[in-house]
Amino acid sequence: MFIEKISNMHLDILKEIGNIGAGHAATALSTLLNKKVDMRVPNVRVVSFDEMMEMAGGSENVVASVFLRIEGDAPGSMFFVLPLEQAAAFIRQMIGDSGFSFDNPPYDELAMSALQELGNILSGSYLSSLSDFTNLSLYPSVPALGIDMVGAIISYGLIELSQVSDYAIVIDTALNEDEMKDFESVRGHFFLLPDPESFQIIFKALGVAGDE
Repeated sequence: MFIEKISNMHLDILKEIGNIGAGHAATALSTLLNKKVDMRVPNVRVVSFDEMMEMAGGSENVVASVFLRIEGDAPGSMFFVLPLEQAAAFIRQMIGDSGFSFDNPPYDELAMSALQELGNILSGSYLSSLSDFTNLSLYPSVPALGIDMVGAIISYGLIELSQVSDYAIVIDTALNEDEMKDFESVRGHFFLLPDPESFQIIFKALGVAGDE
């Protein structure tokens, strides 16, 4: 199985790609929020499907997520998963409503579009960085926003794939603002689930970079 051939070097390249993407996203978010946002990728790893569920807090954990399909040379699915309190904190900053919380649905449309915009910016930044690095043409579908249990969100997202990916690339994401203390930083996970044949395409593209 090629998954065993993934070396630390490949993961370092993915982390570098993640950090470049995070840099682009931070610039876009700084403009949007009109304050300096710092973003970094502390960790990138390849995990099994079950480990991914665990990292998101277990299949029954309710989270805010942005889901999209990746089209192009290496099709796949992408989820940005944020704990609810982190998502709420981010929305409060974005729309300037200090009272916003997820305790009382239905949620304000402005709040939901703020969250979707965050998902748009992040996924677009990561994908264009991955695309630049691998020379693969990758582009995102329109993101769908969900507030639901992790298991429901991920299985719904993958339902159209007859063959579920066994592995996911996880890009840990830490967002920090100038005024925020480090422990307040918004921490989310990006789960990149390439379709089974796409995994090889992406790593082959990275492997070529690794041989030089």
